[in-house]
Amino acid sequence: MRARTLILGACVLLLLAVPLLATLLKQPYYIDLVRRVMIFAIAAASLNLILGYGGLVSFGHAAYLGVGGYSVGILAFYGIHNGWLQWTLAILGSALVALVIGAISVRTRGIYFIMITLAFTQMLYYLGISVEEYGGDDGMRLKVKSQFSGLVDLSDPIAFYYLVLALLLACIYLVHRLVNSRFGLVLRAAKSNEARTRAIGFSPYPYQLAAFVISGALCGLAGALLANHTAYIAPAFMDWTRSGEIMFMVILGGMGSLPGPALGAFALLIVEDLLAGWTEHWQVILGPLLVLSVLFFRRGLAGLLPGGDRHG
Repeated sequence: MRARTLILGACVLLLLAVPLLATLLKQPYYIDLVRRVMIFAIAAASLNLILGYGGLVSFGHAAYLGVGGYSVGILAFYGIHNGWLQWTLAILGSALVALVIGAISVRTRGIYFIMITLAFTQMLYYLGISVEEYGGDDGMRLKVKSQFSGLVDLSDPIAFYYLVLALLLACIYLVHRLVNSRFGLVLRAAKSNEARTRAIGFSPYPYQLAAFVISGALCGLAGALLANHTAYIAPAFMDWTRSGEIMFMVILGGMGSLPGPALGAFALLIVEDLLAGWTEHWQVILGPLLVLSVLFFRRGLAGLLPGGDRHG
């Protein structure tokens, strides 16, 4: 475990050094790129809580990105730029939506669970398209980023970068504490054998629903960050393809592993960026690479780390 800790510590130090290196190399683009990757790493870590540890294959996780993003955008549309209020609404709004979706979908399993989560997300997607006041299918610009009374200036790319990094580490730590608590033990037990979990006196439903709500809330935070990062909010935040992208980050990095979602997000988005800069037909190359990675890295990229089969 010492080797694994050293490797992950080195990764964190490298992330801390990115703004300095980008400034020295006069390549500020990489600050924005890595910040975007870390935002999606938060979304992937939130999905990992229910997918990797709970066995709930949600194909509608992008809904919470959209709710979080539109919470920031709609308040800004009416002249409310207070970041505390915007982000609180993004987290609570996403948690509420997750509660409604989860209350129905968590009672089901397999393909029914997947289709219900997908259906709710598509409903929100088409709702975003239909509301012309907020740009409809074209989306809307975020003219002023979230304001935090001088505490942190999101217009400063380096300050925003370190805020996202701090939130990513906090999110990973929160998932770590959850999955290694009694709550997490029941959640993982229900994934392994739901009937046996009931037999020893634990009803999986409230635990799975609570995990579903927490997961949605964390993804709502990622949505608020993404809205500020792009300065643009659109229904595309909630498209089913975005849900698939987040799910693949978890699978590629390693389900049920704490560093897995972050590793998957970096691997997928960095390779995607490199290929997109090389050829306009980058999807043709990326597809086979992803298939090969799944075939040869059964436990994901985190499985390559020492102690990669542990739950963190």
